[in-house]
Amino acid sequence: MPFLLLVLLLTGIGLVMLFSASFPRAYYKGLNPAYFLIRQGVFATAGIALMLGIGKINYQRFRGASRFLLGVSIILLAMVLIPGIGQTRNNATRWIGVGELFTFQPSEIAKFAVVLYFSDTISKKKDKMRTFRYGILPYAFWMVVIAALMMLEPHLSGTVLILGVGAILMLVGGIRWIWVFAALGVAGAAGYLIVGVLGYGSSRIAMWHDPWIDPLKDGYQMVQSLLSIGSGGLLGVGLGKSRQKFLYLPEEHNDFIFSIVCEELGLIGACVIMLLFAALILRGYWIALHARDRFGALLVVGVTSLIAMQTFLNIGVVTGLLPATGISLPFFSYGGTALLIQLAEMGVVLSVSRQMKPTKNG
Repeated sequence: MPFLLLVLLLTGIGLVMLFSASFPRAYYKGLNPAYFLIRQGVFATAGIALMLGIGKINYQRFRGASRFLLGVSIILLAMVLIPGIGQTRNNATRWIGVGELFTFQPSEIAKFAVVLYFSDTISKKKDKMRTFRYGILPYAFWMVVIAALMMLEPHLSGTVLILGVGAILMLVGGIRWIWVFAALGVAGAAGYLIVGVLGYGSSRIAMWHDPWIDPLKDGYQMVQSLLSIGSGGLLGVGLGKSRQKFLYLPEEHNDFIFSIVCEELGLIGACVIMLLFAALILRGYWIALHARDRFGALLVVGVTSLIAMQTFLNIGVVTGLLPATGISLPFFSYGGTALLIQLAEMGVVLSVSRQMKPTKNG
C-alpha cells in the first residue's frame, strides 16, 4: 500500500505540473490549453488500470515472455533506423508511430525487456554467475547489441540506463567485483574515446562547464533552466505563475519540467518531490529485500533502479550537475507511452509485493 500510494501521488502531482508547464505552448500552437494534460491524462488512467491489473497477476508468469520481449525490443530498435519508419526530432531518430497521433520510443520497451530477461536467467544460475562464460559473456553480448542500436539513433541517456540496470542486475546476481571494475574501466575508456577523440557530445561538455559562453545557441537551454530554478527561490513564484514556461525554456513540459517545478514551488517544493521519489525508491528496494524468491527480488531491483537512475540523471541535467543527455523525469515529463510503461512496471513491483515473505511490521 505505501508503494501504491507513492506512485499515485507522484502521478497526480506530475499531471498538475504538466498542465502548468504546458498550457502556454499549447496556446501558442493554437491548441486547447489543456491539450497535453488531456493526452497525458488518458495514458495515466490507462496506466493506473494496467498497473492494478498487473499487480494481481502472479509475477512468475512473466518469465515466459522474457525472451520474446527482448527479441521484439531489438527488432523495434532496428526498425527505428530504417528510413521512412523512424521519426526524427532534434537530430535524433528514436520514435516509431503515426504522425503526431501516436508515437513511442522502442527504448522504453527495451529497458523493461532487459530487466525481465536478465532477472529470469540470472535467477536460475546462482553460483554460475561467478564464471565468465555464464555470468558475463551472454549478458555483455545483449547489452552491446542493444547499446549499439541505441547509439546509432543516437540515444545516449537510454544507453546509459540500459547498461546501468544490466550491470546492477549482474552485480546483485552474484558476479565477481573484478568484472565490475573492469567494466568501469572499459566504460571510462569508451567515454574518453567518444568525447575526447571522436568529439561526439563535446559541445554538451563545454556547455556543461559554462553555458554562458554561448547563451544564445548551444548554452541557451541550460541558461534558461538555471534562470528558472534561480527565480523560484525558497518558496517559488506560485503554482501556474512561472515566467520561463512562456516559450523561453525549451522542453519545459518534457525533459526540463523539473525547472518549472523549482520555479513555481521553490526549493522547498522541489525537495518535497525529491523526497517522494526517494521514498518510492527506498520502498521498492525494501520490497526487493523481502521478495519471496530470487526472481522477484531481481525484478524489483531492476525496475526500481531504472526509476532511480532516470530520476537522478534528469534532475542532475536540469540543475547543471550533469551534461545534457535528453532524459525525461518519471511520472512528470510529457510522454504517454513512457508513462504507460512506467506504471506497468510499477504493477510488476506490486505483483511481487503481494507475495512477500511475512514481516513483523509489514
